[in-house]
Amino acid sequence: MKTVKIMLAGAAAVAVAQVMAAPGAARRAEAEAEAKALFERLSPNDAISLLMMNNVPIKEPRIQQHHWWNEGLHGVARAGLATMFPQAIGRAATFDADLERKVGEVTSTEARAKHNLFRARGLRGIYTGLTYWSPNVNMFRCAKWGRGQETFGEDPYLAGVMGTEFVKGMQGDDPKFLKVAACAKHYAVHSGPEKLRHEFNVDLDMRDLYEYYLPAFRMLVVDGQVEQVMGAYSAVNGIPCCANKFLLRDILRGEWGFMGSVVSDVGAVNDVWANHKYSKTKVEACLATIAGGLDLCSEGTYDCLRAEMREGRITKEQLREPVIHVLTTRILLGNVGDVKTPWDGLGEKDIATSESIALSLKVAEESMVLLKNDGVLPLDKSTFNGVDVWGMEDDVKPLVGNYEGSAGNYVTARAGLAAELGPTIAIGSDHARVKIAFIGISPRNEGEGGDKRDCHMPQNQIDQLKKWQGDRQRHRVISVIYGGSPLDLKEVCELSDAVLVAWYPGEQGGRAIARTLLGTNNPGGRLPLTYMEKFDDEAGIKDYKLPGRTYLYAAKKPLFPFGYGLSYTTFGYDGLKVSKAKDGVTATVKVSNTGKLAGDEVVQLYVRSPKDSGDRRVHHLEGFKRVSLKPGETKTVTFNLSKEQLMQFGMDGKQSLAKGEYEFFVGGGQPGFADGILSAKTSF
Repeated sequence: MKTVKIMLAGAAAVAVAQVMAAPGAARRAEAEAEAKALFERLSPNDAISLLMMNNVPIKEPRIQQHHWWNEGLHGVARAGLATMFPQAIGRAATFDADLERKVGEVTSTEARAKHNLFRARGLRGIYTGLTYWSPNVNMFRCAKWGRGQETFGEDPYLAGVMGTEFVKGMQGDDPKFLKVAACAKHYAVHSGPEKLRHEFNVDLDMRDLYEYYLPAFRMLVVDGQVEQVMGAYSAVNGIPCCANKFLLRDILRGEWGFMGSVVSDVGAVNDVWANHKYSKTKVEACLATIAGGLDLCSEGTYDCLRAEMREGRITKEQLREPVIHVLTTRILLGNVGDVKTPWDGLGEKDIATSESIALSLKVAEESMVLLKNDGVLPLDKSTFNGVDVWGMEDDVKPLVGNYEGSAGNYVTARAGLAAELGPTIAIGSDHARVKIAFIGISPRNEGEGGDKRDCHMPQNQIDQLKKWQGDRQRHRVISVIYGGSPLDLKEVCELSDAVLVAWYPGEQGGRAIARTLLGTNNPGGRLPLTYMEKFDDEAGIKDYKLPGRTYLYAAKKPLFPFGYGLSYTTFGYDGLKVSKAKDGVTATVKVSNTGKLAGDEVVQLYVRSPKDSGDRRVHHLEGFKRVSLKPGETKTVTFNLSKEQLMQFGMDGKQSLAKGEYEFFVGGGQPGFADGILSAKTSF
């Protein structure tokens, strides 16, 4: 392991262009003052109405109807034609923060355009509004979790950076208005089991909470200025998240300074009494959530407060704080009164444009992760006249993932191959020298409906690979893996000459896969998850304890580690320098393309604490940068790390900087799992 030179900077060690959060503090204060004035003019019933998901219109003062439920996980969902990007887990595999902001920008542009079109038709119900319940920055700590596909993976830093850039793209940089209001969900600890989420409780110590489950949320709030935070269905330490004063008031608003709106997941307020049994009655549950710090009840449960108000058991004044919060958000959106915004001219011409579809293709290409290649890839079209395909080559479902929208033209794997191979190469010949299996799982196997039973590959897929392997003298086998979560790929790798993970790659997924197999796109994606050799002995999904989970707390060698991915070219590192700065550490390194093809490298920086610091983490990612390099080209990458990024967490959740020697690793993967990793040490 060589020693190299690094530069580290602040909490945003990704070296992307930082945009000041907008609107700023002065504009928010102005909007809040307007909200306070509106509150005084509301009737008690009107105040209650504003605190539920479907805000009914109020004639005096003039507040239009607005529905808070809108989805934009990987493009605008459930609202007609839209650009469909790869699912979030695939976008995490790009390790490209700049690109993720562009995804947010396109999604919010289409959201505004649809909002305008719906308003022109007098439509103001569900999926027509401007409050979008994305991104999901829960930690993907268990491979069986069905909704892990919605997240940015198992690492808090990666999830925080990618989520922050998505939020900035969604909310925009206008000094007066939010383009849309993004939402960090599901606060704070939810990652399964899905079927028990309405009643599940997680018992956690403060160290686990602050070290692993909270950092991504904190980054979205502090760095991204996210406008909404969604409370989860589940409970933490016996208190439902949507009534949890410690989470919502003490941490979110107190420690992090959150200024926006806290919304419940749909039905979560009702869960407080009906499923968690935390409150004895529905009314008590409503009052508990308001007292706990919830603003918006994403359902109709707060209707029960109307009788309480009439009978004088509660007062309008008790609703002041949440009403002001939700009205402030709506005012910042330009969603109260007759207000002009910079996006009023957006419309049909701005939805599913050629530019946005091209971006979806680029994101899909960058998400491809090559796990194995015995020299078969990239395919040379001049050496064969046909390919066999088997599996999900004609299936649209594996392209989209869950919370999907409706693209105008889905490019399946077969269609992508046909377009890229051209008119003289047959697809489907039984005697072709190249055989491609499109296998794995689809949203039929994982999602909001439930978790995976196990991580095994479907047996019929393994059987097909074995059938092909019986004639390996005459052909080569390539496996393309669909799915939003880790699978047991050991046998697939043994039976294949090349293995490519395609995730749920969006509307242009088939084209991105074909271009990658043919070398038009050089794969540069990296795993945002650990792929274990076998998952049968993984801790159960109900167990939220960290030891043994993810690369951070790993106890066993993986099949493929977090951060892993191959390329059609090679890269080298040199000149790593690490120097102490006033507020942390600066690291610089030179990375070169030492191969014959242009390609992307994901430069990764990991920190390892002093041996006697008590840090349970093996090491932790604190910087990454995706760089494009031509053959022979060299670029210098700089990281800036704050002292906070080096600190350890105590049992009380508090951070401190241990004295001793810190080690910094920079290269194309984790230390111990990638060649050419450079290291440098410095003491504090």
